[in-house]
Amino acid sequence: MYSVLIVDDATENIDILKELLKDEYDVKATTSGKVALKIAKEVKPDIILLDIIMPEMNGYEVCMELKKNPLTQKIPIIFITVKDEEIDEITGFAVGAEDYITKPITPLIAKARIRTHIALGNQKKELEREVREKTKEIAETQMEIIKKFSMAVEFKDYATGKHIERVSRYAYVIGKEYGLDEGQCQLLMAAAPMHDIGKIGVPDYILKKPSKLNIEEFEAIQIHTELGGRLLDGAKGELLKIAKDIALQHHEKWNGKGYPRGLKGEEISIYARITSVADVFDALTTARPYKNSWINEKSIDWILSKKGEDFDEKVVEAFEKSLFTILEIQKELRD
Repeated sequence: MYSVLIVDDATENIDILKELLKDEYDVKATTSGKVALKIAKEVKPDIILLDIIMPEMNGYEVCMELKKNPLTQKIPIIFITVKDEEIDEITGFAVGAEDYITKPITPLIAKARIRTHIALGNQKKELEREVREKTKEIAETQMEIIKKFSMAVEFKDYATGKHIERVSRYAYVIGKEYGLDEGQCQLLMAAAPMHDIGKIGVPDYILKKPSKLNIEEFEAIQIHTELGGRLLDGAKGELLKIAKDIALQHHEKWNGKGYPRGLKGEEISIYARITSVADVFDALTTARPYKNSWINEKSIDWILSKKGEDFDEKVVEAFEKSLFTILEIQKELRD
């Protein structure tokens, strides 16, 4: 059974509407606009019938408050009032009402309009649900494409794509401890796999060289940050904008001695600062063509020693506090 909230300071008007609707609806009522706001938040009625002329808060004010609150803003509102001037009706629609009925009401018309707006509200909810499902599906598809593309790049450099998964998960955990909100952490986790996207333009013989790089080769591999930035340049979505910052800046250092632009301190995106620590920890603890893996203790000590030099002190502190979870992820995603 659908629910209706009646708000009118005249109890006789409430009684008339209750009698009209009681057989078809679960009817709740109040004479106070302030109480109506509380009931609406708690009960979330399917429709609200609202008088305009009331003490303390008039109907326009109640309507505006309902439409401002995310919990109640989608509840359809019908003004039922003696105010019958054109300006009154225009004001009612301007503050967010779906309909406007003048008193004395015609029962059949009132019931028809209530049914119509409840049906429209349900149709809107269903449409929003379908849009959410489709949006989720599109987002998941985009994430899968990003992951596969990132893995394709990683296969140029590593024997497995698990590096990007570990860095992504480490970054999420560090970001959470640092104080980013859940939405920001999700964006970070989604963008971090693209940190080395620019390596697609670096020759394989350099990426896979089993010995120390010479000056020319090191300069060539440094270019991957600029290439990554150019690949993601012009992106309009927040995710790809963050990915661009990470790709371009994850080799910058807190003290300004990194590359490619020598950014310093908070000139470096927080997303890049976090990804940098996650990436370095995984690089140190993973075997590469030119080096053996370090044990966790040595890798952790090295990162801690670079606090305030290579890395943001607060990010390193978040890394240190997150070590139990990070090491669990490392075990789970071991090559």
